[in-house]
Amino acid sequence: MVPAEDLGFQSAKMAKEIDSIVTDAIAQKAIPGAVVLVAKDGKIAYERAFGYLTYDSTEATYPETIYDMASVTKIMATTLGVMKLYDEGKLDLQKTIGDYLPWVRGSDKASLKLWDVLLHQAGLKAWIPFYRETIDTANGGGIAYNIYNREPDSGHTVRVAEHVFMRRDWVDTMYKRILQSELGPTGKYIYSDNDYIFLGKIIESITGMTLDEYVRKTFYDQLDLKYTGFKPRDRFPVSYIAPTENEALFRQQLIRGDVHDPGAAMFGGVAGHAGLFSNAYELAVLAQVLVNGGVLNGQNLFKRSTIQYFTEYHSDISRRGLGFDKPEKDNVSRREPYPTLSASPLTYGHTGFTGTCFWIDPKYNLVFIFLSNRVNSPDAGKFLRMSIRPKIHEAVYKALLPNYGHEAGGQ
Repeated sequence: MVPAEDLGFQSAKMAKEIDSIVTDAIAQKAIPGAVVLVAKDGKIAYERAFGYLTYDSTEATYPETIYDMASVTKIMATTLGVMKLYDEGKLDLQKTIGDYLPWVRGSDKASLKLWDVLLHQAGLKAWIPFYRETIDTANGGGIAYNIYNREPDSGHTVRVAEHVFMRRDWVDTMYKRILQSELGPTGKYIYSDNDYIFLGKIIESITGMTLDEYVRKTFYDQLDLKYTGFKPRDRFPVSYIAPTENEALFRQQLIRGDVHDPGAAMFGGVAGHAGLFSNAYELAVLAQVLVNGGVLNGQNLFKRSTIQYFTEYHSDISRRGLGFDKPEKDNVSRREPYPTLSASPLTYGHTGFTGTCFWIDPKYNLVFIFLSNRVNSPDAGKFLRMSIRPKIHEAVYKALLPNYGHEAGGQ
């Protein structure tokens, strides 16, 4: 870690502000703990772990703690895969889902362009609660034992959680439900998990590898990332992994090391929209590859032009880039700027439902990462109501921008 002053930050101001916001969030039980990392010019200016992994305060959070990335998966696994295949000329954004996935042909999803899918404006439903069909409603919830088994066997091979193994043929039922789902109009912005379930399957179809295998070999292994990947329980003790929700309705247990998203769990822990786990440092390494125009430590992973193209605004009806989230275009005049007031229009990144995010601002070579397990809370919505991520993000800018002579607002 480099002294923050050497990178242009008012170090004491940044540390005091971040510490105050996170400590207050923990005290108010919006989160049990968190890890915050700030990097600039390829160097870490701030990194700190706060609090504990649960509210009983028995296990401290460490900078190395592995978190469920939730929808950050959409970028740091699936979009990276799409970008690489686009780079290599193996994927055409103007082609359709049906061009790549034969099993989709004959449905109304076959003609949807990848371009619209990446922008979340292809008309796909936001999400499908697959698990509801598999709950034993007669017994007040929990899993239905005609679909699940407590231990794996030849028919029940899909791990969904501890002592919850799903019939492997039910995965086909889930794909059928996506194909049968109502399709809205193309050209309307609907943030959708189904978009990314399809993109994950397209990567698999093109490469002949499972999504987790492809991104591990293509990105994580190349960058010597040990903690980043799907299904972390296969590689690490659960004590390394932050527990997420104590799920009452479906799996009826504390979810730890199995993906929090029930749909991704029912796909066996690997899906285009969720399932990736990582820690703050390794997420920062992936972010730095993007900041650097595709190059890091002698590894040339992307063309600079591809990164620029995917991270630009591309929609007249939303703030989105291709896969990437972006600041609102009218941020300065908004009552609640997104992701924060001082983020420049060049900024791109993504958030995750579990309480995660990464944001990159190329204007300042700035990377901001916040990881938490906010769903492990008596009131999971408090985290959003308290605007914790935006407040910390803005505190970073407030410690930096005075040294640039800039006003807030990203202008």
